[in-house]
Amino acid sequence: MSPTTAETTACAPGHVTFLGAGPGDPGLLTLRAVEALTRADVLIAEPEVLDVVRTHARAGVTVLDATGAQAAAAADETSTAVAVPALRDWANLVMEAARGGKRVVRAVTGDPGLDTFAAEEMLACAGQGIDFEVVPGIAAAVGVPAYAGVPLRDAEGTDVRFVDARTASDRCWTEVGASDCTVVVSTTLDSVAAAAGELVAAGRKPDTPLSVTVAGTTTRQKTWSATLGTIAQTFKQAKVLPSPEGNRPVIVVVGERSAAAQRDQLSWFESKPLFGWRVLVPRTKEQAASLSDQLRSYGAVPHEVPTIAVEPPRTPQQMERAVKGLVTGRYEWIAFTSVNAVKAVREKFEEYGLDARAFAGIKVAAVGEQTANALIAFGVKPDLVPSGEQSAAGLLEDWPPYDPVFDPIDRVFLPRADIATETLVAGLIELGWEVDDVTAYRTVRASPPPAETREAIKGGGFDAVLFTSSSTVRNLVGIAGKPHNVTVIACIGPATAKTAEEHGLRVDVMAPEPSVHKLAAALAEFGAKRRDAAVEAGDPVTRPSERRPGARRRRAAP
Repeated sequence: MSPTTAETTACAPGHVTFLGAGPGDPGLLTLRAVEALTRADVLIAEPEVLDVVRTHARAGVTVLDATGAQAAAAADETSTAVAVPALRDWANLVMEAARGGKRVVRAVTGDPGLDTFAAEEMLACAGQGIDFEVVPGIAAAVGVPAYAGVPLRDAEGTDVRFVDARTASDRCWTEVGASDCTVVVSTTLDSVAAAAGELVAAGRKPDTPLSVTVAGTTTRQKTWSATLGTIAQTFKQAKVLPSPEGNRPVIVVVGERSAAAQRDQLSWFESKPLFGWRVLVPRTKEQAASLSDQLRSYGAVPHEVPTIAVEPPRTPQQMERAVKGLVTGRYEWIAFTSVNAVKAVREKFEEYGLDARAFAGIKVAAVGEQTANALIAFGVKPDLVPSGEQSAAGLLEDWPPYDPVFDPIDRVFLPRADIATETLVAGLIELGWEVDDVTAYRTVRASPPPAETREAIKGGGFDAVLFTSSSTVRNLVGIAGKPHNVTVIACIGPATAKTAEEHGLRVDVMAPEPSVHKLAAALAEFGAKRRDAAVEAGDPVTRPSERRPGARRRRAAP
């Protein structure tokens, strides 16, 4: 426990943590911020960062939208949402919760030290004798340029000035306009040209480079490079303005450090191969977790849609006999072909009061990395994982033949889905093993996704879809419809690709080997080549979904 945590724990009856939630990327929350959120009784957050912070809040936390206008959505089913009177100011809201003996987290965008009202709220708490602490966050004025590839200083030690255009005085504009410092301006999209005009009027040269970044540190980020004198025309030509979303906050960096030539080399975030792509992953959250993380590392926005649901077998007696056989020494091996099989056996173990120790003396095989990880989480280290192809065929290549001298028992327990193929069973029998092929769970078609998701699938709202099996193709088309022809179709192997083509889909990407992670990497390579081709041709880099008819016209803002 950190010293700060120890002090916080001792505070009673109430305590407030003023927490910086950063500029938008959930990964920029500090460890201390996450710790404070998990302990909060009440979470009061600005709408811009509510989704960023409430993910880490504990079950049962009361979530308030700090706008004072309405209740925020609860963090989960057991959380409580509370309506907030429209005229009540944030400081009173914070203090009332703290006076009730609650541990309050007040989350603000960026860093509390640079927030317009956080200092006033802290003073109000101090005046009422309410204990509080401050957890710093990454300020938007610093984090956004870093994600945009715009360094603020170099070895020459250029001065940096931060200006909030909403509150900047004439004296402030005069000072920064008369200097050659790097100026970081916090403003709104439709006020950028006015801020540029202030700087030019104060003495900065019209040809001074600038960059403008909207939705910084998120996958909606977009950056324009121009000069103080040309930014208005740049926005007009790009049809950025006029826009009904002109009040969106932006970060403007003025000075030589924001020169376009440098940004072309340093724009690491927006140049990710799948930056901003909405990728449909037809798998459950449990199955898709590591795959979605990998897609996010490429800049994509994964959207998980289950195409199958897992249910217990209709007759559980076979599974019950097999689990009892494990305990009584009936099997030499148990082979797991999926995460769901691990889950099914684990649940049956828990039903009987057993744990991983029941596997003592039994050899355990896993068909691939994800299944092996599920076993390890259960407390079981697999004895056999395919060294090559992560599939039933790959497992058979490494599986030893039955040897009556060294194998006292010739039987294998194979808990599987009701629709599993016979490849593994036939291969094990060929190797001399007896197989108890047991239905551990049934797979049924999942319920259709929400109407909005179905419309996005059929209307070209997704940039790509990853098909990891033939059944995911059939089930997705069955419950949601056929993906639009602008959507990039990526398949895990030839059999899946054939099924996709039979359903009238054009296959654009195929994994070099049957692995979900190789599939994601192949899609990223496709995206990188597509981006490079656009840059080389001098064309704007667009996502596949932006090619559908009317997509540009419907898009109100970048």
